[in-house]
Amino acid sequence: MEKEVVLEAQRVTKHFGGLAAVQEVSMKIYRGELLGLIGPNGAGKTTFVNVITGMLPITSGKVHFKGKDITGWSAYRIGRIGIARTFQIVKPFRGMTVRENVAVGAMFGHKGKERSTKDALRKADEVLDFVEMSHLRDKHADELTLPYLKRLELAKTLAMEPELLFLDEVMAGLNPKEIESAMELVRRVNQQGITLLVIEHVMKAIAGVTERVFVLNFGMELAQGTPEEVLNHPEVIKAYLGEKFVERQKRQQQLRANG
Repeated sequence: MEKEVVLEAQRVTKHFGGLAAVQEVSMKIYRGELLGLIGPNGAGKTTFVNVITGMLPITSGKVHFKGKDITGWSAYRIGRIGIARTFQIVKPFRGMTVRENVAVGAMFGHKGKERSTKDALRKADEVLDFVEMSHLRDKHADELTLPYLKRLELAKTLAMEPELLFLDEVMAGLNPKEIESAMELVRRVNQQGITLLVIEHVMKAIAGVTERVFVLNFGMELAQGTPEEVLNHPEVIKAYLGEKFVERQKRQQQLRANG
């Protein structure tokens, strides 16, 4: 059976003055998949997502969501149709409680126009239970540690009830135990039927949760394929991972094989 394309980017380009941050990138995202997006710093990953989600104006190219041309739409309109994203630098409403933060997402997203404040707060409680933050719902956002701020950022987007969710480095700055917990949460989100694109530098997470990986370098596609194919791709190793990463991976594989 042919997979359903949820979002298709066609030759998407973004210029800042004379600099092309993203150059003619074409990508298909299939319903229900967990897609990884990797590349060196400055490769254009966040810029690409910003263009897709209406945070930045597109220079050229087309974006279709479920067959509908959404090129150039505002972030507000895109949020309403079922696309959401987290931010690399967490952006909570610091003067508000955790519960109120998540309720804002509920009022902004897919069914936001239909929700009263009471409904939005009820949705916030449901999401906070899912991300295991119910015990913190009455704390102010500026009281949270980094792992919980990252989780709050995710909760705000989940309250928007997206069909497609872009996660921008939700594991950056976390320790190994926290990364494991975050990986499990990402898997559970995907199991809820939400299609995910995950930007991440933590290769353990990319290898552990994604089904397919897309690589950007200098704003252009460098490679795509399964995590194993991409992480062993000579050009990806040269441009991004480095030989030390490959040697470390080989040693870990040998250790696992030897029990």
